[in-house]
Amino acid sequence: MSVLKLTTHNFRNLKSTTLDFHPDLNFVIGDNGSGKSSLLEAVFYLGHGKSYRTSNLVNLVNFQESQFTVSIRDGNDRQLGVSRNVSNNETQIRIDGKRYSRLSDLVKNVAVQIVTPESFKLFIGGARERRRFVDLGLFHVKHHFSVQWREFSKVLKQRNACLKSNDSHSMLSYWTELFCRHSLEVAESRENYVSELVAELKIWTLLLLPKIEQDITVQYSQGWNQKKDLLEILNANKERELSYGHSLFGAHKFDIKFLINRRVIDVKLSRGEQKLFLLALTFAQANLIKKVKRVKPILLIDDVGAELDDNSRTLLSNAISELDCQVIITAIEKNVLEPFLCQSKVPENEISKHENFKMFHVEHGQISVMSE
Repeated sequence: MSVLKLTTHNFRNLKSTTLDFHPDLNFVIGDNGSGKSSLLEAVFYLGHGKSYRTSNLVNLVNFQESQFTVSIRDGNDRQLGVSRNVSNNETQIRIDGKRYSRLSDLVKNVAVQIVTPESFKLFIGGARERRRFVDLGLFHVKHHFSVQWREFSKVLKQRNACLKSNDSHSMLSYWTELFCRHSLEVAESRENYVSELVAELKIWTLLLLPKIEQDITVQYSQGWNQKKDLLEILNANKERELSYGHSLFGAHKFDIKFLINRRVIDVKLSRGEQKLFLLALTFAQANLIKKVKRVKPILLIDDVGAELDDNSRTLLSNAISELDCQVIITAIEKNVLEPFLCQSKVPENEISKHENFKMFHVEHGQISVMSE
């Protein structure tokens, strides 16, 4: 899908507005604090049911207001929207005029991928960040995964409760057997998805990091020693887990590491190269989502000028031209967009003389369309 029309009301510092987006490429220009990131955040919220910048809902609503609304009309002429009241935490979700109660009903229709300055946490933020990234792709690509993860989480909670209460008898054995079964199911889904992601990643690293693509490897850890049976590991570590009060091995400990010449990416690569690798990962995941054909991904790239020189932005522009996704890019100054604008011109010999992109300017939360 793509966002053809976005409407926001009382969201962050944005003035209540309705914007018509281009189905392929969109640029948003403005100073720091003008509202560029808030615009991306509004789109992100529809695809995730949460912000990528804050966990406090109060921060998402305009000052002295209690409720915000974000809605879109997509490329299939569907209307999707969410309204949150921060004073009573009430959520209203509507899809084509019909009310829904769960955010999952909304987000399964909107696949949003994002690269921001905070995205570097994928390398330095620990295994939780990498699990979140992989599981987001799984949610859209493997439709059964959300059910698998929900069931696994229930069993994990019950097993941890037994460990915390120091129940070393029958109930712990019961939940341990279930825990092993669900861990294996989740691990198998993740392993299959990671294999697909790695194959797709090679395509995009070749476009974005051609000089080092052959040196990049991905290390997968399912959450326990793959050469050993999980039940045997848990039995051998029973007393240790009881002392800690939670499960030390299992699918919840999954991790994936990105290496170059057997060293972690953030140690070996420059900041600009790390950003290009983040983009390659994001493009790879977006393309896997597209192949499923359930939803067309939306890519959000915040502050494209940061860390990327002219050559890197040209590589990025060429890679974007190979994508079949809607892209929304923010920048502080228009001149950093030059490689993208040159790439996006319609050939002179075509009948239409319009560029295949739209450009917006944001100032003090007010968004306007820019014209050449």
